[in-house]
Amino acid sequence: MTLVDAERLPFFVYGTLRPGGPYHARFLDGRTRTEEPARLTGATLYAGPGYPYAVEAADGTVRGDLVTPLPEAYDDLLAALDRLEEYVPGDPRNLYDRVARDVVRDADGTPVRAWVYVAAPPVAARLRARGEVIASGDWWTR
Repeated sequence: MTLVDAERLPFFVYGTLRPGGPYHARFLDGRTRTEEPARLTGATLYAGPGYPYAVEAADGTVRGDLVTPLPEAYDDLLAALDRLEEYVPGDPRNLYDRVARDVVRDADGTPVRAWVYVAAPPVAARLRARGEVIASGDWWTR
């Protein structure tokens, strides 16, 4: 376990897990302490097959929500989200990588370190080459 794992970071969600999204009720209802609008800078949002991908890039902003799990729900939620995103640490077949990044709370501009599922390098390369950019950076207003 790394120090970042031990910190139990909140999550930045930007697609189907956002409030109102198809996976929010299934995975997050009753498991969170707070959910607040936030943004991830240094990433571009791309359309996927029914869900988006955040691709790390020098410019761009992705809109989403900062989700802070209830302490007693954290371990189960982390495992559930890793399964949903088909993320296995170190697996070259991952579609997403779970990385720690600073996101900014909309309410007060405070940066917060959070887990973000970003496109894994092979997926990111394909998206950069021929993917559909969501110019607004917001999955809901695409």
